[in-house]
Amino acid sequence: MELSVVVPTLNGRDRLAASLDALATVAPDAEVIVVNGPSADGTTGMVRDRDDVDVLVEIAARNVNVARNAGLEVADGDAVAFLGYDHEVEPGWREGVADAFAEGASVVTGPLRRTVRGGATSDGLERRRIGDREVSYFNGRNVVFARPVLDDLDGFDEYLETGGARDAAHRLAGMGVDVTWSGDAAARRRTEATDGGIERRDLGWKYRALAYRLAKNYGIRPTVVRRTISHAVGDAVGAMRDVLGGEATPTSWARNGRDVVVGISRGASDGLVARARDRSPKRNPNGVTVRADRAVARYDRRTE
Repeated sequence: MELSVVVPTLNGRDRLAASLDALATVAPDAEVIVVNGPSADGTTGMVRDRDDVDVLVEIAARNVNVARNAGLEVADGDAVAFLGYDHEVEPGWREGVADAFAEGASVVTGPLRRTVRGGATSDGLERRRIGDREVSYFNGRNVVFARPVLDDLDGFDEYLETGGARDAAHRLAGMGVDVTWSGDAAARRRTEATDGGIERRDLGWKYRALAYRLAKNYGIRPTVVRRTISHAVGDAVGAMRDVLGGEATPTSWARNGRDVVVGISRGASDGLVARARDRSPKRNPNGVTVRADRAVARYDRRTE
């Protein structure tokens, strides 16, 4: 197995350096590709000074799915991993991935451990049945794909600024591709991570992304409506508790409610448009093959 590892980053120089150090130790034979958003912390210089990074791609977009696709474009491996810039692969990660692929896996993920907050660990796949699909979710900061699967998916949907991995999970389920869990393919997060350096906490984008990916992958059906409403109700109840506990104001609760409604409306509308634009199983009208201008600059040691 020839392995490429794509690491999107944005203003995370020190944590990225630790992640690359771990990769060099655990998977020294892997092709390493760093995709740097418009960082302002010296990331470019740090990466270019290292001899264990094969390709550095500079992009202008603050969007982790654009970064993932930019890395995929230049990856040569027959297996492509995506790793969070503030995640460090643990000993045995490379072997765990290789063993899973040797046994016929197409997509492999594993535990994400945390050094903070009591060392919490994701333990096993999160599975949900939506419509006629059994969806196995994975975290986009520790996942490895067989290259043909990524080609069939056409990478990640760049419309989404958050939730790109969950969208890919829906599309994999629609294509009949299973996700394999390997307990040995573990990575550790040193800090509370954002999605590739992009922190999206506003409810408007959360629900825009949710409505978009559900409408795009399933259309408007009762299960989709119920799932969206159940998420919204849960957040509304939690926010009301904050109001009653004095941790938030009624004005902020109302503003959040408006953001949720607007996000759902816009996301559902855009999702239906995307569904009409791409009726193929991959359901990705904003994938790798759609554009060719992601990179602002590229530094490729493989050609030196």
